[in-house]
Amino acid sequence: MLLMLLPYYILGHINITFPPPLTREEEEMYIKLLEEGSDDARNILIEHNLRLVAHIAKKYSGGSAESDDLISIGTIGLIKAVSTYKAGRGRLSTYAAECIKNEILMELRHIRKRQSEISLQEKIGIDKEGNEVTLEEKIADDGRSIEETADIKMQIIRLYKILKSSLTPREKMIIEMRYGIAEGEEITQREIAKRLGISRSYVSRIETKALKKLKSKME
Repeated sequence: MLLMLLPYYILGHINITFPPPLTREEEEMYIKLLEEGSDDARNILIEHNLRLVAHIAKKYSGGSAESDDLISIGTIGLIKAVSTYKAGRGRLSTYAAECIKNEILMELRHIRKRQSEISLQEKIGIDKEGNEVTLEEKIADDGRSIEETADIKMQIIRLYKILKSSLTPREKMIIEMRYGIAEGEEITQREIAKRLGISRSYVSRIETKALKKLKSKME
């Protein structure tokens, strides 16, 4: 039920002015109605606490483009808070703030865990014979010193982590094809456009946007 309600709140309130917080008297009135089973009261309590979600999400995103994603996650925490709140626990906003923070922190931990799972043995493409290629094999030693090879490995692993965590699936695919990350051979924008059934200019726009993201993250 909570996830069914979520799109309404996210699509209806991200990027627009949030409703003002309720006064203590208004909050108590709607909580009483909520306990009596009023869905309207639940909706009002959620809508008038979306400003709190945005405030907490901004704190953890630092005002970056990830803020909207964290608002979505935080809204789940808010809906859970309103649905589980019991009178006598103090202000709803205080209880909701903890639920929102917990939901956002769980998501951030999950993201960090996903990023840390990248390893040298990760399959990153297929060679010309159709065999799977690992990151280790892509940067195999070709006469470099041990120190040089280790440094290059660390840099490529870092770049690949950023590639996976920062780009959309389409952006990642285009960058991998353009710079030979997946197949070992660089592919022109025109060829990529032909493979994906889109225009070359669209491929160019996606590539430019993706490179800006990568540059920002690397810096």
